[in-house]
Amino acid sequence: MIKILLADDNSFITGGMEIILNMEDNMQVVKTVENGQEAVEFCMANPVDVALIDIRMPIMDGVLATKEITAKTETKVIILTTFDDDAYIEEAIQNGAKGYLLKNNDPKRIVQAIRSVMEEQSIIQAEIWDKLRNGRFNEKEKPVADLSKLGLTPRETDILVAVASGYSNKEIAKELFISEGTVANNISALLSKLELEHRTQLAILFFTGKKGVMRDE
Repeated sequence: MIKILLADDNSFITGGMEIILNMEDNMQVVKTVENGQEAVEFCMANPVDVALIDIRMPIMDGVLATKEITAKTETKVIILTTFDDDAYIEEAIQNGAKGYLLKNNDPKRIVQAIRSVMEEQSIIQAEIWDKLRNGRFNEKEKPVADLSKLGLTPRETDILVAVASGYSNKEIAKELFISEGTVANNISALLSKLELEHRTQLAILFFTGKKGVMRDE
């Protein structure tokens, strides 16, 4: 059973989402809260697999709540919001969010996102991913980070560029003429080498030169 927390100061949103998620056979909403502080406290005191968190909430916003939850618990955070501002995207991902979706999604897409992050995948909505690739972080379609200073092998550099370009493991495997398993192993090794948590942070590094959340923080 996937245990889920909902954090949003709009009870209409949490009420509707709770009904939808509880209809899934292996999902259960164990708590709904109205601010980030309550979300952090509940996740610290109770087993929660996934927290769906709004960005703008009273007392503590979703960006800070994400940082606290990911640092202090094993809960995976998905940002679910109406706001697709660039600054929020970058900071939330650097704080450890595993997914970033807009609230106007079909409920089935949100359900699938929950299942995906439980399988250790990172989910960034296409419109938001495009902002990371083509927005203020990448105006000239060139990386900000000096890749030569990262100490990467040619294969690791190829993997980094492909991930930052939005390629799936299957597409990377086809492009580099290697198996998907080899791609997955290379990405895991690359994350460990750069002390990052997930593949979206590789894109943040590529486009901004910032490493984001470190493993030992």
